[in-house]
Amino acid sequence: MSTVPGTVAAALIRQVRHESGFNQAEIARRTGIHSSVLSAYEHGRRQPSVAALARIAAAGGLELRLDAPSVERSSVRNGRILAQVLDLAERLPYEPSPKLAYPPLFRAVA
Repeated sequence: MSTVPGTVAAALIRQVRHESGFNQAEIARRTGIHSSVLSAYEHGRRQPSVAALARIAAAGGLELRLDAPSVERSSVRNGRILAQVLDLAERLPYEPSPKLAYPPLFRAVA
């Protein structure tokens, strides 16, 4: 999803209000969130926490459930990233390293 997070929360709050038939004041009363704060959330001026979004959804009789991304999608994404990294590594110029010279571990005392 390529939307701005604040607009997602605002759209969710509008959807809760629309589906529940409650106005902002009623949602604010049911959640214990000040109406000015709820208004700021709905207009994208503030970003609500997940807990606040869950309370807003519950006040409208809905449940907010967050699903983790599937393992299959994560594996595909990780594979694409790995392919990009390997492609970039192959494009680096090859420069053989100079012969390393190690200092002696012990010095002979004469």
